[in-house]
Amino acid sequence: MKNIKLFNKIAACGLNRLGDDYNAKEELKSYEGILVRSAQLIEEKFPSELLAIARAGAGVNNIPVDRCTEEGICVFNTPGANANGVKELAVLCLLLASRDVVGAIDWAKTLEGNADAAKLVEKGKSAFAGCEIKGKTLSIIGLGAIGGMLANAAIALGMDVIGYDPWLSVPAALKLDARVQITADLDVLFSKADYLSIHVPSTPDTKGMINASAIAKMKDQVKILNLARADLVNSADVVSALEQGKIKVYITDFPNADVIGKKGVIAIPHLGASTEEAEDNCAIMAADQLKGFIENGNVVNSVNFPALSMARCAAERLTVLYKDGTDLSAFTAKAVAAVSAQRKGIGYAILDLADSADALKNELEKLDGVIRVFRF
Repeated sequence: MKNIKLFNKIAACGLNRLGDDYNAKEELKSYEGILVRSAQLIEEKFPSELLAIARAGAGVNNIPVDRCTEEGICVFNTPGANANGVKELAVLCLLLASRDVVGAIDWAKTLEGNADAAKLVEKGKSAFAGCEIKGKTLSIIGLGAIGGMLANAAIALGMDVIGYDPWLSVPAALKLDARVQITADLDVLFSKADYLSIHVPSTPDTKGMINASAIAKMKDQVKILNLARADLVNSADVVSALEQGKIKVYITDFPNADVIGKKGVIAIPHLGASTEEAEDNCAIMAADQLKGFIENGNVVNSVNFPALSMARCAAERLTVLYKDGTDLSAFTAKAVAAVSAQRKGIGYAILDLADSADALKNELEKLDGVIRVFRF
């Protein structure tokens, strides 16, 4: 029986994928796997038997990824599983940024019980007039699963779309509508934006990328959408630009004390992936990836291990996490089948063995450069 610790509520359809050989609960002190959504694990002390963490979502800011690599713990995420849910919220945000629907609804509530409500509505509606998105330019930073879907949706709604993504993969590019313009110059992207939407992960290169300098290059009255991560935006600079009228509206799915309640801010409480479908998709993908690693050492959608999978061709299997440059040739030669891959200074190898793996495992663990050896 394998123990899986739950740090958040995980959809039943995902837990059911684990099967009867797994015990998935919150109240566990010893466990081989973790399923988590947004719970904070940065300070968590992990048991020595922990093999893998699966995050039911794309971002892994709540997981100590570097420490996990040092301890030989595989970290998975679920890219694309919640993409449609976030894309639909982004489309809604484009409309909310264009027309003061939120303010209008709040104002209409003040007319409750007023016999002249119908007349007052007609007189007061002009205060909430807005614009249409058709014909406007949407600039998108990041054209991956979410940004790409938003780009295509915006094209279908009659917008002009320009995107920036130096990491754009060939499969993602092939999914883009041919009318989506691509630029390698952020300044061009900023200058053309009537609306700007951010869809990149939080990294040292992207943190604070929307700041006073970037905002100065944008059109007056630009509307900014941030459904990615709070720290991609310098909150103080955004609030200042709102007060000066440079930014018309700032919509964020990651509100903090700096922006909540400020005029021009629409703060949404992290609802991007909060749909039944997205939660189910993320739970299923996370459970499948966790189970695939715990049972066979296969790695799919890991953020810290190289992607590598192999169908089993022997009863005994060892996998090895090692520093790139470590020579495993003497050990792979003893395997019935072996594959390996490298990523960012880390290597991972799968070795299927005809004989008992005990001796080989002991030898591998003594080899300089080997971080962890797994037996499946």
